[in-house]
Amino acid sequence: MSENNLAKPAILMAIIVSIVVITWEFTLRNKGNKIAYDDGPPLWANKRAMVYEPSDKTVVFIGSSRIKYDLDIPTWESITGCHAVQLAIEGSSPRPILEDLANDPNFKGRLIVDITEGLFFSTRSGNRPKENIEYFHGQTPAQKAGFWLNGLLESQLLLLDVENLSLNAQLEALEIPSRNGVFMAPVFPSDFQQNTYERQMYMTDRFLADTNLQYRVKGIWAFFAAGRKGAPPMPAEELTAIIESVKVATDKIKARGGEVLFVRTPSSNTMLAGENMAFPRETHWERLLAATNCQGIHFADYPALDHFVCPELSHLSQQDAIVFTRHLAQILAREKGWKFPSTSF
Repeated sequence: MSENNLAKPAILMAIIVSIVVITWEFTLRNKGNKIAYDDGPPLWANKRAMVYEPSDKTVVFIGSSRIKYDLDIPTWESITGCHAVQLAIEGSSPRPILEDLANDPNFKGRLIVDITEGLFFSTRSGNRPKENIEYFHGQTPAQKAGFWLNGLLESQLLLLDVENLSLNAQLEALEIPSRNGVFMAPVFPSDFQQNTYERQMYMTDRFLADTNLQYRVKGIWAFFAAGRKGAPPMPAEELTAIIESVKVATDKIKARGGEVLFVRTPSSNTMLAGENMAFPRETHWERLLAATNCQGIHFADYPALDHFVCPELSHLSQQDAIVFTRHLAQILAREKGWKFPSTSF
């Protein structure tokens, strides 16, 4: 076949692909979707590289999903003049990340560790922290270049939202029931988990206005809780080992001049009641602070923080996150002795 004969179908295919892409992108925008970023290892590694910034101008945050929703990064940075490096990973324990930072002799900064008891005090940390840490330490120049190129495209095209709008994500959203030998995990609605380039997560206005979507997420929490129902409490020696490992990590960071503070972000109603029952403060939160000799902020101890109602029991709306973040910064500055470049509270 001659080059001229090949050129015609190639041009036709390019036109068809362009029409499909443009139509799909227009459809997504017409539905009110917003730009979101794939929160995979490349984006996490990009933020992990920022922990070496000057400690008086940077605070690193680790934890599970709550701090990703509850810390409003634009608000934090505007009132403190301090860069927020978000390294939390939803559905996972932050302890592997804490240990990674502790074993990094070049990290000497300020660290805030968010505590979600069911994840933090668990022997199962999840796969994502390990995958992200390994990716960061083994990242190649080609992968770094690919990340920047992909970021440029993601900032312009909705259809590159892999977690919510890819074909696989659309198929998962159909929620095919489990069957014999095949377990289908429940799927969070996309309006519940939008992710920014700074790795802040937020709920869309559609989610906040739709009680059906909120009940759907509450049902997922109930599903996970039912899976743990009847399980025996953690043996005392396992809890002791966890707390001792955290002490080792925090001691390493503090020995280099760093600072570590724990924060317990809000949860509501039945979620909070269940957590208080399963993880009493005196045996978990208070013991953790005493063993590590670190400061802590528990939302229930502060009138400015203890009144929030989480739409789906476990995370703050973006509007409440703005208020929470402002009060968190105030408490850090006025009661915990933290100094920031700016204090426009």
